[in-house]
Amino acid sequence: MSRLHTPAVADASGPAVALFAAIARSLGKVPNAYATVGANSPLALEAALQLDGALARSSLSAREREVVKLAVSEAVQCDYCLAAHTLMGKKSGLDGAAILALRHGQPSGDRRLDALAAFARALTETRGTVPAATVDAVKAAGFTDAQIVDTLLTMSSINFTNLLNRVNDTVLDFPAAD
Repeated sequence: MSRLHTPAVADASGPAVALFAAIARSLGKVPNAYATVGANSPLALEAALQLDGALARSSLSAREREVVKLAVSEAVQCDYCLAAHTLMGKKSGLDGAAILALRHGQPSGDRRLDALAAFARALTETRGTVPAATVDAVKAAGFTDAQIVDTLLTMSSINFTNLLNRVNDTVLDFPAAD
């Protein structure tokens, strides 16, 4: 059960109405996480959506951004984000076996994505204080400094939703991740 007040999307008022309408047009529904954020802080929802919009123009592909979001969500055990980003990962071209491997630090069949997931996981588990070898490994896999910075920004985005969903205990409205 959710811990934060989240009225029905149909009962939204003020700036949340337009944000929810745009989300529903894009996704076909307003996911529970977005409903909670927007109902309580339309400003936070607008900022989160703008950040994700900016990330879509980053040096990371959609698949790479999903790898980062899956690795971080697994590291912090956010069931809601794991469910949502398993679905989004599949839409970005990852298959179920690769998603599980990337989440659990196992070989996925793509050494470059494995290195990216390992980097995101290491940053999460160490709170960002990683040895030079960790940065060297992601660079050796072919990631540029710009992509490393965009990975950090992607982590900022998923950290917000991970925290929200952990605090709120957001009810899943996506199929649960394996």
